[in-house]
Amino acid sequence: MVLAGAATFTIGDWLLDRRGGSQRKDPTGGQAEGSPLAIVLGSVLDGIPESFVLGLTVLQGGVSVSLFAGIALSNLPEGMASSSGLRLAGWNRARVFTMWAIVVVVSGLSAALGAAVLYPGGGHGAATAQAFAAGALLAMLTDTMLPEAYAVEGVLTGSLVVAGFAASLGLQAL
Repeated sequence: MVLAGAATFTIGDWLLDRRGGSQRKDPTGGQAEGSPLAIVLGSVLDGIPESFVLGLTVLQGGVSVSLFAGIALSNLPEGMASSSGLRLAGWNRARVFTMWAIVVVVSGLSAALGAAVLYPGGGHGAATAQAFAAGALLAMLTDTMLPEAYAVEGVLTGSLVVAGFAASLGLQAL
């Protein structure tokens, strides 16, 4: 399921790139030639898996500080780069703010869904959902936090890292 989560994120990211969202994180305004909808959808795609898992940590008695720090460290520079790029591409402040408000609402709903679906007492279904969300989250974090690797491998970077991670866990289990 971890690989399925990573593949889902990678396919979604690839589809967004093909529809004009490849420059959605560009601080120099490269978004002007892309699709504004792809920028919003890309931000939502990035936020859903992390919010989903964050919702689970609330059920476990509080927000995981390390998870919250990881989310903040990946999203803050990405959001700042996207926002400044959108401003350079001609978006007004209200439009940029509205875009981020939509992302926040969808992410909040994802956190609530994560809290409901990933309930720790949920048995195998919860474990499957956690593995799926973890794969998507690791793929998203990899694409954001390893720009040099992303420059070489592109949208496959996250899935390749998740596959390596899963293989190492499999080898350790032997």
